[in-house]
Amino acid sequence: MLYLIERDFDGSEADPSAEFDRVKDAAQQAGAELIEVQVSKALGKAYFVVELDGPPARIEENLRTADLTFESVAPVRLVGADLAQVKQARGGAQYLVEWDLPSTLTMDAYLARKKEKAPLYANVPEVKFLRTYVREDMLKCLCLYDGPDEAAIRRAREAVSTPISRLGAVAQEQPSVA
Repeated sequence: MLYLIERDFDGSEADPSAEFDRVKDAAQQAGAELIEVQVSKALGKAYFVVELDGPPARIEENLRTADLTFESVAPVRLVGADLAQVKQARGGAQYLVEWDLPSTLTMDAYLARKKEKAPLYANVPEVKFLRTYVREDMLKCLCLYDGPDEAAIRRAREAVSTPISRLGAVAQEQPSVA
């Protein structure tokens, strides 16, 4: 199962790689494999996606033991990409969109909508949709894109009639997941 670990990140650390390594180590000690890390200074967040056969409590316990704060460790579903491709790419997005999902939206309805709307991204060829992580509790999803600027990402979201709760550039120097 995939889990999303969200941590606040203000970018003030002189060397944030040490903090990211601590999160990676805590996850690995729980038996998880770090799949990717996305950091958005604009959103003040670091997002870690890990794969683990087992409950998230193991990761949460290791994060607490390492004295690492986190917003949540939530199961997510990968949409729009194959896990093997994501593991090979290990990041690579330019923009991250958070969408706080409506409470009435079900996973099945979300997936049907995504399938129906995805071809409309072709109307904004300068933007490439990469993948989405949808929280299994349907609170929100994270969508990753490549594009020239925030305005282009907004046009892509408008093309697929999907709102943006938060949008931020992803730091181009991402922590290593290897």
